[in-house]
Amino acid sequence: FIYETEHHNGIAELLEILGSIINGFALPLKEEHKIFLLKVLLPLHKVKSLSVYHPQLAYCVVQFLEKDSTLTEPVVMALLKYWPKTHSPKEVMFLNELEEILDVIEPSEFVKVMEPLFRQLAKCVSSPHFQVAERALYYWNNEYIMSLISDNAAKILPIMFPSLYRNSKTHWNKTIHGLIYNALKLFMEMNQKLFDDCTQQFKAEKLKEKLKLKEREEAWVKIENLAKSNPQYPTYSDMSLLNSPVAMETDGPLIEDLQTLKKTVKEEACQAQKDQKKDRPLVRRKSELPQDIYTMKALESHCRADELISHDGH
Repeated sequence: FIYETEHHNGIAELLEILGSIINGFALPLKEEHKIFLLKVLLPLHKVKSLSVYHPQLAYCVVQFLEKDSTLTEPVVMALLKYWPKTHSPKEVMFLNELEEILDVIEPSEFVKVMEPLFRQLAKCVSSPHFQVAERALYYWNNEYIMSLISDNAAKILPIMFPSLYRNSKTHWNKTIHGLIYNALKLFMEMNQKLFDDCTQQFKAEKLKEKLKLKEREEAWVKIENLAKSNPQYPTYSDMSLLNSPVAMETDGPLIEDLQTLKKTVKEEACQAQKDQKKDRPLVRRKSELPQDIYTMKALESHCRADELISHDGH
């Protein structure tokens, strides 16, 4: 199924039965059961028709982790390995499953995977697809995940801060702005000094980028001046389609003063909470999952058995 046809006849039903079987596994888990998880269940995340059986697959994976927490690292790393690059609805499914895993993760296992995990979450927050960014930011509404983040803020905040700050200014969706300011506010309340340090570090990085850009522009000016000193310059300058170097702006916003930033974060987070209460309660938005062609054909051609039997018993 995974490596050849991708025809999913009964995969969801098999996984549903398997979930009950895994639930009854004796401890400690046998080696062949662990191999089955790593070599059979996890590669099922690769296929494009994942939406057909994803809830059952996620249940099986979480059941394994509840039985043996040492499997957390290989499972999370496999999910990050198979993480979709261009399929946003599938990315939302991965985020759903990852939150289920984090709900049962042991703090000692979380430490092993937190850095690659939050690097991926930072990318999701930066996603132009608002449902992906929104789903990632809902992690900050999960109390257990927030307790894990709080215990390891020194590692996690420097990874997340640039992505959160940049998108608080540049993301096109206003809902995302509110969720980002909420996340920044939680970080600020969690560790004030660390938040200040990350702000200053981000500011220093932006200044470095500006200096580098200025040096590049000056280098191009020097090259242009050298070209002008060439006797043949007038001949070739008319033929050239290239104009003088254009000043480029960095994609990041200008960093605010630290006190201004803190004030903005608090105000925007409060405003976002008011808007959410006014408009609607904060609920997880379910993405529209793509329909698989084989599923559609199977459903269209399916006939109930009793329709084939006439009323007179023939």
